[in-house]
Amino acid sequence: MSQFYIARAAEIEKQYDARGFAITELLADSHDGSVRNYKGFLKAGSEIKPELSKDKVVIYMFGKGSGYVADCDKVHNIEEKVSFYFPNFDQNPYRIHAFEDMEFVKSVVTMDDYDWDDYQHSHIRLPYFRSLSQCVRYDQDCKGANTTSWHVLNPKQLGHVIIGVVRAVGEGTDEKGHPAVHQWNYCLGNADFELTVDGESTQTKSGDWSFIPAGPDHSLMAKSGQEVFYVWYEQYSRGAGDYIVKLAKGEME
Repeated sequence: MSQFYIARAAEIEKQYDARGFAITELLADSHDGSVRNYKGFLKAGSEIKPELSKDKVVIYMFGKGSGYVADCDKVHNIEEKVSFYFPNFDQNPYRIHAFEDMEFVKSVVTMDDYDWDDYQHSHIRLPYFRSLSQCVRYDQDCKGANTTSWHVLNPKQLGHVIIGVVRAVGEGTDEKGHPAVHQWNYCLGNADFELTVDGESTQTKSGDWSFIPAGPDHSLMAKSGQEVFYVWYEQYSRGAGDYIVKLAKGEME
């Protein structure tokens, strides 16, 4: 398996339909299929009413443009450019409206018995919307001293996916591999930084989408004057529960 996969923003197809909407799957066949990701583009003044899903978690990561998401709860304004929306399966219809040309990633997560079991015990109340300013800031020893990080979705709040955001100038994240966790990265704003996975590097920029399979060491670092700004989106791999239990008991070689 490759150390990482990347979809360059400039190479992502945009075939708009009559609604002014275009959507393309990202990095198909790079993963086991339990998480499928799509890049969406919605022209200014356009609106979509997405199909509802009964048994899959759907996640929206808004990265460019302003607009709103309207559902049974309220109208959620997308004003900060970086915002997140989690619909309530097939229980509540919603619509997405663009004031400016919008760009977002839509992720569709298949829940297995392991996911549903934890979901039944505890989960965030859906539908759920968060703009970046509403998210909790945190610090982590693998990130630079001047790097700001935000938690968007914590472990076991919605199956076994977690989400956060990282932003810095001239530094970033240098992380040991996590054998039980797959990671995707959505580059935001004026991002222009180096992604390195197990010694192999590439430059990534705003709008790019990358995937790091569970295991290898990786870093997302900007040079002086350049910006690191990205959503990290992780999934505990199938069987991760067994791995974590064994690790806690000291049974791993």
